[in-house]
Amino acid sequence: MAEKKTSKTTTRKKTTTKKTTRSSKNKKLVIVESPSKAKTIEKYLGSTYQVVASIGHVRDLPKSTLGVDVEDNYQPKYINIRGKGPVIKDLKKAAKNAKQVYLASDPDREGEAIAWHLQYILGLDPEKSNRVVFNEITKDTVKNAFKEPRTINQDLVDAQQARRIIDRLVGYSISPVLWKTVKRGLSAGRVQSVALGLIIAREKEIQAFQPEEYWTLDSEFKKGRSKFKANFYGFDGKKQPLPDNAAVQGVMGQLDTKQPFTVSSVKAKERKRSPQPPFTTSTMQQAANTQLKFRTRKTMMTAQQLYEGINLGRGLGQVGLITYMRTDSTRLSAVAKNAAAQYIHNEWGEEYSSHKPVAGVPQEGAQDAHEAIRPTDVFKTPASIKDKLTPDQFKLYSLIWSRFVASLMTPEILDTMAVTVEQNGVLFHANGSKTKFPGFTKAYPSAKERDNLLPDLAEGDTVDLAKTNPEQHFTMPPARYSEAALIKALEENGVGRPSTYAPTLDTIQRRNYVRVDARKFVPTELGEVVQNIVDDKFPDITNTKFTAKVEHSLDEIEVGEKKWVPVVDEFYKPFAKEVESAEKTLEKITMHDELAGMDCEVCGAPMVVKMGRYGKFYACSRFPDCRNTKAIVQEIGIECPKCHKGQVVERKTKRGRKFYGCSRYPDCDFVSWDKPKAPGEEQADDKKDTKKKKTGAK
Repeated sequence: MAEKKTSKTTTRKKTTTKKTTRSSKNKKLVIVESPSKAKTIEKYLGSTYQVVASIGHVRDLPKSTLGVDVEDNYQPKYINIRGKGPVIKDLKKAAKNAKQVYLASDPDREGEAIAWHLQYILGLDPEKSNRVVFNEITKDTVKNAFKEPRTINQDLVDAQQARRIIDRLVGYSISPVLWKTVKRGLSAGRVQSVALGLIIAREKEIQAFQPEEYWTLDSEFKKGRSKFKANFYGFDGKKQPLPDNAAVQGVMGQLDTKQPFTVSSVKAKERKRSPQPPFTTSTMQQAANTQLKFRTRKTMMTAQQLYEGINLGRGLGQVGLITYMRTDSTRLSAVAKNAAAQYIHNEWGEEYSSHKPVAGVPQEGAQDAHEAIRPTDVFKTPASIKDKLTPDQFKLYSLIWSRFVASLMTPEILDTMAVTVEQNGVLFHANGSKTKFPGFTKAYPSAKERDNLLPDLAEGDTVDLAKTNPEQHFTMPPARYSEAALIKALEENGVGRPSTYAPTLDTIQRRNYVRVDARKFVPTELGEVVQNIVDDKFPDITNTKFTAKVEHSLDEIEVGEKKWVPVVDEFYKPFAKEVESAEKTLEKITMHDELAGMDCEVCGAPMVVKMGRYGKFYACSRFPDCRNTKAIVQEIGIECPKCHKGQVVERKTKRGRKFYGCSRYPDCDFVSWDKPKAPGEEQADDKKDTKKKKTGAK
């Protein structure tokens, strides 16, 4: 019976496949990169179109060889990507049956290159207009894009091809040098070497930093029942630093704390704070990192989901919620500005909008392919679709929506007051502010300045000193780079492009060139060794100005001002000489593992600290002869509540999530996501809960 059932199921599946094949004949075929994007677009185009996904790139340079003929104008040797055979076969079959084929990959260099490779694999006529681009996946935008297909933009393809070839020449030339001198598995690249160089340079600044002492003298004054804080400024109208305690005592000796101070100056004025422009890729990555604590990879993955489409249900189905998330432009189309103006007028009134709504739909900029990141429909507020989004999608969409709407609103207006009080020539300054008009902060509350109110004061008023608080401080070294700060530094130096930041930061971590401590990058010994080699033997690769020049040349290729072969040639010829010199002069570098301070339980040899895929661990120094390893765990000072023999230790999952377990595992299987509490802490918490309940009952 089971065999017959299986046979029927198989027959049914075959019939379904044939039916799908027949139904795809004489349809217009659209090829995009991802299945979710395909699903969204197919809904908009209707039954006369079939939309399929290439699942990213279909052709690339081979992994096993250089794949670039440096003797023949750097001609690339592209091959079909391993594992893409079935996808390519299905695409060819669908294209053969199709009435017309459209290539609708993303509207950037990489998307253009994907379309170009698909055109080659499918044997499409390069003179035929079959390339379709759109900056947002909405019904009107997608349908309008298909009314104006174009040919492949070869300048965009050449710019992407030049980047790919230069990066391949760098990676496949320097990596063998690193393998020979340090160890296998290492790599170097244009953008990653600059990023690593910035991190190491910052670490050297921190190590060389000499703190300097300084003091502050914050004081509290009162007028009647009102109190306000003021800071020591200086003497007789001149600013004076407080380098040490002696300077503070000098100020205190000049004051009579029992006598009143005179308000010698009151300056009240109005200050305006303008909103920031809508997001580019890098500013979105920075804001998501600082405000949402998102890693760059997570930000881009979530943004991709919002761009390709979310199922909103309610008859709406799959809807693209934001415009294309790889852009360095802050421009907005006239359509987007008009819609935002209408929303702002409806929600808060015309005084909050910096633009007036235009009747009808303006034509200018209707299909601006290089807009900032914005919501595709401003009337789809985050709150209205929250139940259809994951927590991460909701957080990022809210950030993008708020920043976009705020960028088209009027400034925040603040009433500010600067007050100077003095006695015996000693000056103290106090600054206060109060929001007079919230402006753009209505849409972007996190950007609002907190009110700092001062009492009503006028020149000639007297105030009393309530207390002084002299404090010693030391200047701090520059902070290590966070992901947000590093992206900002790369962008300011003209290094890399929106699509390169996430993979670059991921690579330097996977290669163990840096570690992350308190969300800041710290270079490892391996990272410093690799960077020293690249700095010494390939100085142009780590030179920010040189790398920025390469990026500028790629931009010139994109707009047709330069040809790609001369750009690659200008880069490669001097670089090839550096590679040849490095291979002759570099000697083997031995990396010494950090001793763990314990011996191996198996063979008695010293244990060392190793870095693995999921962090540090202990391993026997006789590896591979002895393969004993041991996890590095941190005791939290609490006895295991289950076996009462081991200690509770902090561990991490493969995904990096923290949990707690018994040090005697596997003999004791106690495990908890929440940090266990000592018996005394539990009793104290119970008492607090009991007290709260009693208070509530009263």
